[in-house]
Amino acid sequence: MDNSTNGKCPFMHGANTEVKEDVMDWWPEALNLDILHQHDTKTNPFDEDFDYKEAFKKLDYQALKSDLHELMTSSQDWWPADWGHYGGLMIRLAWHAAGTYRVADGRGGSNTGNQRFAPLNSWPDNVNLDKGRRLLWPIKKKYGRAISWADLMILAGNVAYESMGLKMYGFAGGREDIWHPEKEVYWGSEKEFLAATKNRYSDDQKRESLENPLAAVQMGLIYVNPEGVDGNPDPLKTAHDVRLTFKRMAMNDEETVALTAGGHTVGKCHGMVKEENLGPNPEATDVHEQGLGWKNPVGKGHSEDTMTSGIEGAWTTQPDQWDNGYFKMLFNHEWELTKSPAGAWQWEPKDIKEEDKPLDAHDPSKRVNPIMTDADMAMKMDPEYRKISEKFMNDQAYFEEVFARAWFKLTHRDLGPKSRYLGPEVPKEDLTWQDPIPKVGYQLTSNNIEDLKRKILNSDLTSSELICTAWDSARTFRKSDFRGGANGARIRLAPQKDWEANEPKRLQKVLTAYETIQKNFQGEISMADLIVLGGTLAVEEALEKAGFELEVPFAPKRGDATEEMTDASSFEVLEPVHDAFRNWIKEETEFKPERLMIDRCELMGLTAPEMTVLIGGMRVLGTNHGNTKHGVFTDQVGVLTNDFFVHLTDMKYEWKPTSKGYYQLVERVSGEEKFTATRVDLVFGSNSILRAYAEFYAQDDNKMKFAKDFVKAWTKVMNADRFDLA
Repeated sequence: MDNSTNGKCPFMHGANTEVKEDVMDWWPEALNLDILHQHDTKTNPFDEDFDYKEAFKKLDYQALKSDLHELMTSSQDWWPADWGHYGGLMIRLAWHAAGTYRVADGRGGSNTGNQRFAPLNSWPDNVNLDKGRRLLWPIKKKYGRAISWADLMILAGNVAYESMGLKMYGFAGGREDIWHPEKEVYWGSEKEFLAATKNRYSDDQKRESLENPLAAVQMGLIYVNPEGVDGNPDPLKTAHDVRLTFKRMAMNDEETVALTAGGHTVGKCHGMVKEENLGPNPEATDVHEQGLGWKNPVGKGHSEDTMTSGIEGAWTTQPDQWDNGYFKMLFNHEWELTKSPAGAWQWEPKDIKEEDKPLDAHDPSKRVNPIMTDADMAMKMDPEYRKISEKFMNDQAYFEEVFARAWFKLTHRDLGPKSRYLGPEVPKEDLTWQDPIPKVGYQLTSNNIEDLKRKILNSDLTSSELICTAWDSARTFRKSDFRGGANGARIRLAPQKDWEANEPKRLQKVLTAYETIQKNFQGEISMADLIVLGGTLAVEEALEKAGFELEVPFAPKRGDATEEMTDASSFEVLEPVHDAFRNWIKEETEFKPERLMIDRCELMGLTAPEMTVLIGGMRVLGTNHGNTKHGVFTDQVGVLTNDFFVHLTDMKYEWKPTSKGYYQLVERVSGEEKFTATRVDLVFGSNSILRAYAEFYAQDDNKMKFAKDFVKAWTKVMNADRFDLA
């Protein structure tokens, strides 16, 4: 036997320091719970008591803005600025940080600073944005924890526009950085960047069939292909892609035109060398590159030799100034298809005066042709976009106002309600897309709360009805963009009051009873508070029946939104099509119910233990949609016991399929049916991780632990949108 170690790796391979397949890749169909624990304290370098809100309050905001203004025109030798101004780069940095947002699941966007990590830091559409972040690094280093990367990147875009002459609508801080990639965000099923669009369309000829929740048309793009659909120029086809993409970002046609024109009023595209000349993207570079990607070996590697999108040129005569040059250039010339030096399709004017051409970005002695992308040409050739473009061209003040507001919406859409906004430049105006909720002025004493509880108990409402209504009101919350939740009581407004998931008939019965209680109460109480209080009361009653003396915390002062404060269409995307906690799914999908449950729990901000304890508690409380009995593993319905877990893990029973997705529990000896269940119920016994939690809560010595954990998780869901409590 050769015992020598020559040439062998000195490290124990068990350390798993190499990038390799996950151990669970052996079982590709296994339920992945990792997304529920993506951003825990182990990855966060801040102390547990760090409060970003408090840190931001100590920020010298004006000094920071002054430094950013200086940066804009302080060109660096290692990455020179176009026309001596970094405005175009910083605007693109901010835009591409915010532009990944999609309204369907609220994921993406600028809220977490995720652009620092893979895959976004290495997307083809983000070429050279790594340079923008490095240019900002001295400022981030100086101000440290008082400004997050997420906030700094957006503020840099704002300052860039200000520096070029545009009056901004406002800015708000409050975005907290994450510390590793957002693996829970689904960017598409493609295995390579810029794969053909057919990969994400059920029908490539019907562009509306773009897979939900995606907004971008190809893997690695923020929006659409600037050269045209699949790289084939056709402005009218591109217009369809632009319209759908921006709609999925919650933008209408006017906002779309404003953003396209405003984004292209300044800066330029870069396409002076062939794409194949570029080095690896940031995630694939060697250590000596220090995370900078796309190294260009041609000429200087930057300046006049810069390669980014492959398209080359500016859109306006004065691309370092905010003006109305975009529309004048677009409409005052006829355009023809050409190829850039890099070989990319672009549009150039057939005939243009020398003085109307922009100066070269790095050689002021010469002028060069302006360009338009296929998406720009769509603003001229699509009938609806053209009407809006002409209106903007003829009314510069109106264009500036619409753009400034649309830019604010683009960069703040995923920040949540105004109660989360920080800083001196927060606009005073309440905007409908912020889902405003009026503040309440009342104070509830303990006597008030006890009086309200008595009134609820004396109504004809059942515990199940109270809990279901509170749950349905709160479960819409999603931490991705901080929308939804119980605050505002929008469950009583369209469209939520009519959602099948909310059982409209049962909901109306509860709301009618609450309206009577509200009217007869000697004081003020919002419907939002009543809805949560009713659920809280019912949980307390169920705990008492189980022999537990536990108080369920109740935090009043929720407001009631009005119809005028509610954009009904924007809430349609929040409609549940499944709810594992109420054991309901609207219709069969290609996704297994347990996978839908995990995705929903991630959006709600629940951990795997919280998900487990809530499922077990909700089942024994008898809160299934339609009052079905699946998963109600108890003979004491309405009593908050750990019976769900006890019966699930009891080996004197066995499970047998009855139909697709449904099962029955039978006694092994007698064969007598005991309970029925769905896949969601049984996954807590079949998945090894979830079974470990189920066994934990089934233990005889954990009955009180189960009750306490349920109360804690319930309270977390009820207060998820109470940012004033943080």
